[in-house]
Amino acid sequence: MHVKKYLLKCLHRLQKGPGYTYKELLVWYCDNTNTHGPKRIICEGPKKKAMWFVLTLLFTSLVCWQWGVFIRTYLSWEVSVSLSIGFKAMDFPAVTICNTSPFQYSKVKHLLKDLDELMEAVLERILGPELSHVNATRALNLTIWNYMPLVFINEQNPHHPVVLDLFEDNYNGSASSSPAPGRTCSAQGCKVAMRLCSHNGTTCNFRNFSSATQAVTEWYTLQATNIFAQVPKQELVAMGYPAERLILACLFGAEPCNYRNFTPIFHPDYGNCYIFNWGMREKALPSANPGAEFGLKLILDMGQEDYVPFLTSTAGARLMLHEQMSYPFIKEEGIFAMSGMETSIGVLVDRLERKGEPYSQCTMNGSDVPIRNLYSDYNTTYSIQACIRSCFQDHMIRNCSCGHYLYPLPRGEKYCNNQEFPDWAYCYSALRMSLAQRETCIDVCKESCNDTQYKMTISMAVWPSEASEDWIFHVLSQERDQSTNITLNRKGIIKLNIYFQEYNYRTIEESAANNIVWLLSNLGGQFGFWMGGSVLCLIEFGEIIIDFVWITIIRLVALAKSLRQRRAQACYDGPPPTVAELVEAHTNFGFQPDTATHGPDAGPHPHEQTPPIPGTPPPNYDSLRLQPLDVIESDNEGDAI
Repeated sequence: MHVKKYLLKCLHRLQKGPGYTYKELLVWYCDNTNTHGPKRIICEGPKKKAMWFVLTLLFTSLVCWQWGVFIRTYLSWEVSVSLSIGFKAMDFPAVTICNTSPFQYSKVKHLLKDLDELMEAVLERILGPELSHVNATRALNLTIWNYMPLVFINEQNPHHPVVLDLFEDNYNGSASSSPAPGRTCSAQGCKVAMRLCSHNGTTCNFRNFSSATQAVTEWYTLQATNIFAQVPKQELVAMGYPAERLILACLFGAEPCNYRNFTPIFHPDYGNCYIFNWGMREKALPSANPGAEFGLKLILDMGQEDYVPFLTSTAGARLMLHEQMSYPFIKEEGIFAMSGMETSIGVLVDRLERKGEPYSQCTMNGSDVPIRNLYSDYNTTYSIQACIRSCFQDHMIRNCSCGHYLYPLPRGEKYCNNQEFPDWAYCYSALRMSLAQRETCIDVCKESCNDTQYKMTISMAVWPSEASEDWIFHVLSQERDQSTNITLNRKGIIKLNIYFQEYNYRTIEESAANNIVWLLSNLGGQFGFWMGGSVLCLIEFGEIIIDFVWITIIRLVALAKSLRQRRAQACYDGPPPTVAELVEAHTNFGFQPDTATHGPDAGPHPHEQTPPIPGTPPPNYDSLRLQPLDVIESDNEGDAI
């Protein structure tokens, strides 16, 4: 009901028309506003009016400009970083340990037999005549070679480089045959490159390397990837280093531990890795106190004598400290520990807390990232590393029709191999070098809003010393192999000490640099300084704007009514009839019948019969209508006359 009454009042106001003009409203506003300046415009003389008008307009422009600057600064969503230091007992980090060799050579030798023979023949060709006496006639399996061969590129003439296949004269399968005269090239005079082709060899490109060592290592890794991609994961795990062989001794604080306290995980680059205190099956272990005696102590045996010779050129352990329930990207974020050394790692904790939208493009759990996390099968938390690698694998499957061996595989897809996907190496190389692909994944993936980083201080010393190595190796050999002979040596033994340096932790937190309080205070300060105004002055200005709009609506309604009346008057040829003429048109004093005429010049028709005059006059139907007051008064005056 209240709404209906209000609408009726508005309708009556529209019908009544505007009560005042724009000029009257503006004068009223200038005379009653609390803002300095407008009052002086209407109260002073002509010259002062002009001066105050210019000043008011200038300062209003300055206020609007300053407001625009502050609003733009606020909408830039800048953050300020604060650093705080806390002290409390903390959970010990998860520790991932891997051997730098992913497999035991004794268990994968049968898979790499043909590849190793090719590798030896390649090295003999690269080294040239220096090892020609070592050559022996043997059959080579060139099937895998033809998919991605190594070539020499002779750049003595930069405008016309010559490409020579290492085995171009050796397609009979014998590695002892000599190349044709004038077609030889040594590593000193040529560069070694890898030729990658697609579409049955019609499209090729060359990957150049500055050193033959890099070329053969990359070539061997790609060939090994093709082989291991066709082996089931269970068999790959069996070919790696078992935990009982890798972990010889374990001590956490004062509590003994062993390989059963580690969670195994298979990493394509490092084979079997083992995680201590991951928090998947048990609660995270706290650290009692800072210091080396309260940390984790490990003795590891890398088994360097069983390394794959051409696949692994680094000896030692790869380790990484990370949060519980997070996947260890140990190749990118891990560190090496040298064999024959005791490595002490002091840990400091940094916690990062980022502001979310709209201040930064971070995510709490990755649910708002449009990339399927392929590492979610491990039940780990989101990380930008997992997103980027999942994105690359997704591009790999879409462009190459297969997934790369180094990344998790979605269900229903296959790993790349030479037999089913002969062009995969060419496609993978092009995708890996694609800047657009990397930018796409970086733009799509988001950082985690909350992150924990472990800063490490690393120190090393020789272990064991020459004076103690005899008895230490005897004891460790007895515990592992139940042998009185020494089965261990300095080349494979590593000792690790991982501990908190102190319980102080740093929290790096982002906060809004410009909040709404900052914005309002600056807007009000500028308005008050330049024009002496306040929030009430803004309300007054809003009120006058509403009044201006209301007057405009009323004027538009009045204009529409006026136009409608003019259209109604346009129906008459001349001026509109008067009231007397209207009355006379509807009066028949002689009761004469109406004569029908069929045109302006039509005469009487002979066959037309004139209707008889009725005995009583016909009723005047117009007299039954309600006439306006002025018409009735005119009739009365006529009767009186």
